[in-house]
Amino acid sequence: MSRRLVITDLAPVVDGGRYPAKGVVGEHIPIGATIWREGHESLAAEVVLEPAVGTAGAHTVPLALVDPGLDRWEGRVVPAHEGLWTYRVRAWSDPWATWRHAVDAKVTARVPLSLLANDLETGALLLTRLAEASRDPRPARAARLLRDERLPLADRLAEATGPEIDALAAAHPERELLTQGPAHRILVDRERALFGSWYEMFPRSTGGFDDRGRPVHGTFATAAAQLPRIAAMGFDVVYLPPVHPIGHTHRKGPDNALTADPEDVGSPWAIGSPAGGHDAVHPALGTVADFEAFVAAARDLDLEVALDLALQCSPDHPWTREHPEWFTRQPDGSIAHAENPPKRYEDIYPLNFDNDPAGLRAEILRVTRFWVGRGVRIFRVDNPHTKPLGLWEWLIREIRRTDPDVLFLAEAFTRPPLLKGLARAGFSQSYTYFTWRTGKEELTDYALELAGDADFLRPNLFVNTPDILHASLQHGGPPAFALRAALAATLSPTWGVYSGYELFEHRALHQGSEEYLASEKYQLRPRDYESADAAGNSLTPWLTELNRLRRAHPALRQLRGIRFLQVDNDSLLAYLKTDPGTGESVLCVVTLNPSGVEEGVVRDVPAAFGEAPDEPLLLRDEIGGEAALWSGATRVKLDPRESVALVLVRARHA
Repeated sequence: MSRRLVITDLAPVVDGGRYPAKGVVGEHIPIGATIWREGHESLAAEVVLEPAVGTAGAHTVPLALVDPGLDRWEGRVVPAHEGLWTYRVRAWSDPWATWRHAVDAKVTARVPLSLLANDLETGALLLTRLAEASRDPRPARAARLLRDERLPLADRLAEATGPEIDALAAAHPERELLTQGPAHRILVDRERALFGSWYEMFPRSTGGFDDRGRPVHGTFATAAAQLPRIAAMGFDVVYLPPVHPIGHTHRKGPDNALTADPEDVGSPWAIGSPAGGHDAVHPALGTVADFEAFVAAARDLDLEVALDLALQCSPDHPWTREHPEWFTRQPDGSIAHAENPPKRYEDIYPLNFDNDPAGLRAEILRVTRFWVGRGVRIFRVDNPHTKPLGLWEWLIREIRRTDPDVLFLAEAFTRPPLLKGLARAGFSQSYTYFTWRTGKEELTDYALELAGDADFLRPNLFVNTPDILHASLQHGGPPAFALRAALAATLSPTWGVYSGYELFEHRALHQGSEEYLASEKYQLRPRDYESADAAGNSLTPWLTELNRLRRAHPALRQLRGIRFLQVDNDSLLAYLKTDPGTGESVLCVVTLNPSGVEEGVVRDVPAAFGEAPDEPLLLRDEIGGEAALWSGATRVKLDPRESVALVLVRARHA
């Protein structure tokens, strides 16, 4: 028998189903399908979401026809807990809806009653079956009225076409040609995989200065003293670069100098010394027990600790002696150091994953589980695009098998296919190209691209990193820092800053460089946050406000469904974000010019909020506190000396 009802173009499906799509607990995940059959019969469809065997939470959600011209159906499912789920779309011909449509059309066209006899009897038969299925007497009464030739047509149809019968038919559908589509997977993580505010800090820079004004190497204890300040700004994750022993051979000096003095601390990414390797901590920071105390102190403040997972070694790493096969030998017999020509990293040996893949994988898994056992539930992975993709698929799968709440962030500033390939392979979050998107058109296009990839890629918009000081921050002054933070914090549910951002650190190594002068990667960088805050020379209040807004408004915790509004000024960006669960919408208007006042007209605001286009809408600016009416053409003015953004929500009714 030939196929009569077709279900195609299912979404979300990642790489044809090779990888699961992604979601988080409580997220409204859109499900879509193209469904059709021959003829004009009405169809109905639903999606069944089922968790892994042995867990509860299976449920069914109806799909709605959202584009009749393209036979496109959509709905949303909401997973209740973490784990692997499957969804399957089911569709069928709906004889009741078909009958209702045909009768309504004929009555509207004033078809003579003499030509409706078969239609009325068909309806009566459907109602009789509905009465049996629902065990409700109302369909049987409606069927009798349809057959009562003494009544006017309107009276015969009144009950059969009323809302009560339609509701019963929807609750007890008669399913002809019931067809089931293939099952597809959704991997559901905890909420932190989608939403969070990150703060990057170097524990070694928290020791302050000695009596002679020289930086003192910090410890986990001095770093823990910074946690209340970070938590007070509303951050959720404190991210630490590698905390392991640092090698001495070819140690780099300040600003990546090829030679180092004895007191120079070197790069934390040159991992390994006689004091240990990836499962040890730098002796100057403390002990593993001290690290665990730091994690506990963070947890007490509702902060999570993310730890850098950097799979590389200094020449002094124990692996270089115990497992020389894990490295690449040059023709002269020496181990090859890392290179990204013309850049050379003499203090780092990359790993070779071809000589002993099983042994190296086992050690990497052991090291990762070691830190999981010390309370780390998030890993920021350094340069994952320089390691085999299969390694990450395997490692993430193995860690999730025993610790499904562990998350992995891919630091992959690389070509788009690689960045997206890592996300498909299992990384919970990804660094992005946001840092280099500054113009209105490119910001719009990139935000829409990220929203379109939400089935498998979750962006983490860092405004700066120890490696990246964008030219806009070097030359834009404090307003540039404020507007870039506003964009990152409202465009993406996850964003991050590297310490020093709140102090407007902007000096580059040299003109045209994105490297910081006196980079913290190579030297201690103590900072006096308290004095800057007291003097009003700090972005701390603004970062705190942005994180408060993100927590207060569910719409700002969403990635999917962003909508950009027209503004007649290329230096103003306006976009709407909506939370499907609460129905809340938030309109953000951000200036892209840090040095001058910008004015423009924002179009179609009421319509964007789902209201009548010609009816003004009362919105409250959550930053300034004022409420104002917004029409289809509302003029805005942003002075970066006062505020770089408006965050507008619908005013609550009393």
